[in-house]
Amino acid sequence: MEAVRVGFQYAIKEAVQKMGATAPNPAVGCALLDGEGRLLSVGAHPAAGQPHAEVMALEQARQKGVLEQARIALVTLEPCNHHGRTPPCSEQLKNSPVQTVWIGARDPNPQAKGGAEYLAEGAAPKNVRFLADEPELLPLAQECKALLAPFASRVMRGRPWLTVKQALDGRGSMLPPPGQKTFTSPASLRLAHQLRRACDAVVTGIGTVLTDDPSFTVRYVADHEGRGPRPLIVLDRQGRMPMAWRQAREADGFHVEQCHDVASVPALLGQMGVNWALIEAGPALLKSVRDADLWDDWLAIHHEEHGGDDQLSVTLRNGRDGNESPVQLLRRYGD
Repeated sequence: MEAVRVGFQYAIKEAVQKMGATAPNPAVGCALLDGEGRLLSVGAHPAAGQPHAEVMALEQARQKGVLEQARIALVTLEPCNHHGRTPPCSEQLKNSPVQTVWIGARDPNPQAKGGAEYLAEGAAPKNVRFLADEPELLPLAQECKALLAPFASRVMRGRPWLTVKQALDGRGSMLPPPGQKTFTSPASLRLAHQLRRACDAVVTGIGTVLTDDPSFTVRYVADHEGRGPRPLIVLDRQGRMPMAWRQAREADGFHVEQCHDVASVPALLGQMGVNWALIEAGPALLKSVRDADLWDDWLAIHHEEHGGDDQLSVTLRNGRDGNESPVQLLRRYGD
């Protein structure tokens, strides 16, 4: 089981690095082991229309000359079982030397599910196992569920996973000192920019735009190469958005949308194919989001004014297990 645990950690880490690049597809990772549990290759789905994680791992093993040694596949998401822009991953694994396939989470997409059954049945059946069936591997199953949460939210609810990021000083204020745009530590800033990179869209309010002149660009970590325009939703009922600010954001690679009603934002983003959206806004909009129960997880960064590391907390709506938050994955596996 230790080889399975370690292999899945490699697969999850690889997938986490691709979060924000794969929408409308999910971020998925796959690791291949030999019969002794040695790691042969690790792959992740890089972007929609490109090879899936299983194919990436198989091809990597082929290029390294070790494909024929592959006996165990560890996949964070049930292999897809339909012909889309790429062939079914279940078919690719079926035709490989792999004998056992471990699955981290079931596919919630009705068009793609069924890969586990396909692998376990018919000619040359594979031994299919699920992390959730092994008590000692349940923490990994939760991490795979967290990795899938943004995609599952859009597929099952028609709206993305919504993460709120809120920074607070020692007095509980969100306002930075005069002349500063932030007061959090370098480590917290790095996490915030990992989160920006991992999310497919940003939501903010006109008050934040007018007060802070924010760019919402990814800086403290490298952004995804070749990234297409990302939705940037601005709650602005009175049409106060400065044209110069809008043009600057569009030059930065955003597709700026003005919205009048916060309650309509989730469905709007779902129609855009957004899996995960980040809400970066001031107290008024955050109160509206909380009152309307629109959020899924809430990252609070509490700054320590007298030195020391910032205190971070992640809360899931409805009291769900915090380990199922995709933000927690960034904290554990982010670069």
